[in-house]
Amino acid sequence: MLLPTSGRQVFGAPHSRAVMRILFVCTGNAARSQMAEGWARHLAPAAAVESAGTRLAGLSRRAVAAMAEAGADISVQRSKPLSATAWRDADIAVTLCGSAREECVALPWSPATQREHWPIADPVAAPAGDDLLAPFRTARDEIRVRVEALLATVENK
Repeated sequence: MLLPTSGRQVFGAPHSRAVMRILFVCTGNAARSQMAEGWARHLAPAAAVESAGTRLAGLSRRAVAAMAEAGADISVQRSKPLSATAWRDADIAVTLCGSAREECVALPWSPATQREHWPIADPVAAPAGDDLLAPFRTARDEIRVRVEALLATVENK
């Protein structure tokens, strides 16, 4: 069970070991990892959650809009490089694209870090259609299902 914390929790801040530290990584830290961070914060506010990218692209306004439609505000989140996070302290590290997975596999992770890979299609790279938010909604909904499943496994430990 996760313990409540006051304010926004970051990995490097003092914390109780009972606080689960989750890191989401994709290439640009623009949409997928940002949405995953947003869902994790929304669904498990007591967790310490961060996201990062291997080559920053800036937070996608469409990702912000798609998440807002579902009731999760990610507008205050910012793109950051993996080096700006305390990735070594993560209890769980999730990559959301093949590029990030390839780069992250070589990092000296703690043996205690649970690592997962969720190959989510990049909504930023989706072909333009009539509804520009459609690929973001698809990614948002798939990511929510995966975050909920992840959190359920953590709560059952």
